[in-house]
Amino acid sequence: MAVLRTSTFVRGARLAALPTMYAGRTALGAAKKVGGAPAEAVATEIQRRTVEQLCKTLGELKGGALKLGQAMSVFEAVMPEELAGPYRATLNAMQHAAPPLPVSVVERVLAEELGQAWRSMLSIEPKAAGAASVGQVHRGVWLATGAPVAVKVQYPGVAKALLSDLRQLRRVARLLGVLGTLADATGLVDEITARLTEELDYTLEAANQERFATAFVDDPLVVVPGVLHATSKVLVTDWLEGEPLSRRIHDGSLSQERRDRIGASLVHVIYAGPELTGLMHADPHPGNFMLLPDGRVGVLDFGAVKRLPDGIPAPLGRNAALVLTNRFEDLHAGMIEVGMLDPDTPVTPEQIADYCSSVSEPFRDDTFTFTRSWLRTEAVKLVNPRSSTHTAAKHLRLPAEYLMVHRVALGMVGLLCQLEATVPTRALEIRWSPGFRATLAEDLGISADELLAGATARLAAMYPAIPQQLRRVDVEGVLGSLETA
Repeated sequence: MAVLRTSTFVRGARLAALPTMYAGRTALGAAKKVGGAPAEAVATEIQRRTVEQLCKTLGELKGGALKLGQAMSVFEAVMPEELAGPYRATLNAMQHAAPPLPVSVVERVLAEELGQAWRSMLSIEPKAAGAASVGQVHRGVWLATGAPVAVKVQYPGVAKALLSDLRQLRRVARLLGVLGTLADATGLVDEITARLTEELDYTLEAANQERFATAFVDDPLVVVPGVLHATSKVLVTDWLEGEPLSRRIHDGSLSQERRDRIGASLVHVIYAGPELTGLMHADPHPGNFMLLPDGRVGVLDFGAVKRLPDGIPAPLGRNAALVLTNRFEDLHAGMIEVGMLDPDTPVTPEQIADYCSSVSEPFRDDTFTFTRSWLRTEAVKLVNPRSSTHTAAKHLRLPAEYLMVHRVALGMVGLLCQLEATVPTRALEIRWSPGFRATLAEDLGISADELLAGATARLAAMYPAIPQQLRRVDVEGVLGSLETA
């Protein structure tokens, strides 16, 4: 079993070598072209080999390196079809295949954090149930009640490893250009840098998770594990029985009805979180969601959150509604007002509306079907120098307070497109986005409260409460688990 590499020199060398290896493969590709191999085939082979090496290295190093790989994995839906298969297999494997630490190391951490008598508090299974970026999870038993629990233990030395990773990841971000139309990887590295230090303190994660567990108790769509105990490096929660979404998201046997419900559950927990808890779950990758036997989705890993005490920022929802109601001049003025656009920028209101259309289009009708082809079409617009979307994008900037919200939304859309789910997006947006609700109500000539009541009733009819006798619950607690850090 692997032990976390903490040497700055070793970790830096592994990461720094990736661009060099890519350069070597590119040179080899050029030689093959001279030899007569088709350019497209050579480029595809270079991309495939580079990403496989990238994923292998990130998985072995863990820390910030693996976190970057996890964040990038949700953008598989943007990739060209001929590349999506190999990337999907390699990247999604990272969610649950990071090499685990030996149980002797885990037990040492438990003794340091819980005291030498930790075995009187809980027991753990020797084999890790999941291993990820900053810690790994073991199934155990909470001895006071006999209930199954998830015990998440932080990798020793991970803080030092992160400091090493975060200095090197910008180099790797350039390498990710081989993924074609993916979102700006350098910006993603900056965001990961800003939030990873919070994830190192499991007491903060425990507090976040408790807020979600309380807010979503008896929710018809999602389950959040309750917290039993936490220190800065150990977190004990209720155990959750189910299958990770990452293992089923591309399973052809998963019915369309189930895919649609999973999609609605993902949007629900991401959108409802800010209003119900003041927090947005900020790590929407497939390994953080579990498919439960009763049809609900288990939500894991609350180390990364965006604090939104006033709910989803009103300007974001308002902008989406202004596009749908063809109020392009108001949209242009609003962008300037919140600092997304300079007043003298040579961009027309119509170009801004075209750029924002991909964000607002899912809310035009009662439901929207997310597909890979739709997302790829939108991505092509963004990088096509002749498109108005590209023209507008060059001049727009997201204020810092909106950056993570945008990144979470992009990750969520990536998941929905991988699922190819049909979701009641309009009702969900009306219910949880006050800016969208108020602007749309104004255009329709009705009160925001009336619009809210209609959306709430529609969602309640679609997703009624699950009868208690149909819930598959371990012992007596809320279903709970953590498979990733």
